[in-house]
Amino acid sequence: MPKRQADEDETVVFPDGALKNLQRATTVQNKDNEVEDIGEFEDPYGDDFESEGEIDEEEDEIIELNDDDEDNGEAAIEGDEIPEEKNKTKETPRLYLPHRSAPLGADEVLEPDPTVYDMLHQINLNWPCLSFDVLPDNLGNERRGYPKSTYFVTGTQAKRKRENEITVVKLSDLSKTLERDDGSEPDSDNDDNDSEPILESRALPTTDTTNRIRVSPHAAKTNEYLTASMSESGDVYIWDITPHFTAFDTPGTTITKAMNRPMHTIRAHGGVEGYALDWSPHVTTGQLLTGDVTGRVHLTTRGSSSWTTDKVPYIGHESGASVEELQWSQSEKSVFASGGSDGFIRVWDIRSKKHKPALSVRAATSDVNVMSWSKNVSYLLASGHDDGSWSIWDLRTFKANANDEPPLPAASFNFNKSPITSIEFHPTEESIVAVSSADNTVMLWDLSVEADDEEIAAQKRDDATGELDDIPPQLLFVHWQKDVKEVHWHRQIPGMLMSTGGEGISVWKSISV
Repeated sequence: MPKRQADEDETVVFPDGALKNLQRATTVQNKDNEVEDIGEFEDPYGDDFESEGEIDEEEDEIIELNDDDEDNGEAAIEGDEIPEEKNKTKETPRLYLPHRSAPLGADEVLEPDPTVYDMLHQINLNWPCLSFDVLPDNLGNERRGYPKSTYFVTGTQAKRKRENEITVVKLSDLSKTLERDDGSEPDSDNDDNDSEPILESRALPTTDTTNRIRVSPHAAKTNEYLTASMSESGDVYIWDITPHFTAFDTPGTTITKAMNRPMHTIRAHGGVEGYALDWSPHVTTGQLLTGDVTGRVHLTTRGSSSWTTDKVPYIGHESGASVEELQWSQSEKSVFASGGSDGFIRVWDIRSKKHKPALSVRAATSDVNVMSWSKNVSYLLASGHDDGSWSIWDLRTFKANANDEPPLPAASFNFNKSPITSIEFHPTEESIVAVSSADNTVMLWDLSVEADDEEIAAQKRDDATGELDDIPPQLLFVHWQKDVKEVHWHRQIPGMLMSTGGEGISVWKSISV
C-alpha cells in the first residue's frame, strides 16, 4: 500500500478507462469573466467538515457550523445550495469519464451528480488518513431513515511525527442529499432536513503514521472496543477506545491520560513496517494477525492477564516478498489467507506446527494488494492487484498438490488501469463488491448482473458518443475521490459506504445499492 505525502499538493492524472455515474466537468467564471477557482471535488449540495485546532485530550471536540462560517475564515460545513452567482455562470455539465475523457482543462473542476446520490458528505480532518474502520454501535441494524449517525476510528499521516494521533469520531445529523432530475423535491423521510451535520472527535496521541487500523468485530457484543493500529515504525499498538466511544453519548465520562495510551504493544516485527492486519471473527477475547514487508506473519492472542505473540512467524511468500494483506476465514476458526507482493494467495492453518501455507495459488502477475473474505459465502475470497485487476476466487477449487493445474478465478475484471487499493464484499448482498483504485475511483459491482443482447444494443443506441462502450454490465456505480486509499461498507446502515482519500473522508450512499 503506497503512502502519500501529507504536505504535497498532488496533480490528478487520469489514464484510460471509464466512469459510469455522471460526474460533471464544469467551467466556472465570475462576473468579470475570469476563471473562479472553486476547488477540486467540492460538494455543492453536501456538507464539508473540518476540525479546527488541537483536539483536547479531556474534552470532546464538537463542530456545528452555520453557512456564514466560511466568511469568518473558520472551518465550515457548506450549505445545501450553490451560491446564486455561480448558478448563473455555470456552463452545461457534460459527462466525464476518468481514464477515457480528455484531461480536465485549467478552468474545469469535477462535481458529483447529485441525482445519483441518496447521501453524500465530505469530512476534512486535520490530517489525511491511510486507513480507518467503522465502529459498530448500539443504534440498531437496518437503519434506513434520516438523519443518520455513525462512528469510526482512524489514524493520521501528519506532516510532523509528534502531530500524529488515533482519532475516534462520531458523525450525527447526516441528512439526505438526493436531488431529482425533474427538479422535484425528494420524499420527506428526514425529520430534521435543515439541521447541520455535527462532528465530535477524541484523540489518542501516537508518534508515527498509522498504516492500517482495525477495530475488533466483537466490540458491540463485548462492549470492549479493542482497536489495533500498525505503525510506520513497525510496532503494532492495541488500544482500548471504549471510554472514548462511550464519552460521545454519556456526558461526564472521564478519560484519563492512561486511557490514551496503548494497552499493549506488539514488537515482534523488530522495527519493520507492515500493512497487513486482521482480527479473528471467532475469538471474542481478542486474537489478531499482523504481517510485514519482509514476509513475516505473527499471531497474537489475548490471555487471561496479558497478550502473547508467537515467537515463530508464519513464512511462506517468496523470499523478500511483502505480506500486503491478511484475512481470517469467516467459517474456519484456525484458517487464514495472506496476499503478497509475489502475486500469490497463501492459505494457512494455525494448527500446523510447520508454520507453512497449506495452499498456494498465483492470483496475479503483480502484487496482491488487498483481499476480502465473504461473510455470506464462506468459500469466496476477493483479491485486488497492483496492475488494476481484481478477482473472485472459489476456495473449493484450490488444490494442495502444486503439480495440479492452477485454478481459475470465478470472476475477474481488468477495467481499472491503476493499482487496486481496497476491496470489500457487501455485508449482506453476496454478489456486490466495492473496489477502490489509485485512479481516484470507488466502483460498486454486482456480479449477478448479466446484460442480454437487447440491453447491450439499447445502450449503444442511447450512447451516440460511444463513451459507454466496453463498460462491463456488472459495473453499478462509480464514486470519484482523489487519492482514495480504503473503502468500507457500514454494516448497520444498508448501502452506506465510507472511503478515505487525499482530501478527507467521504460518507455516501448511491441510488444503485
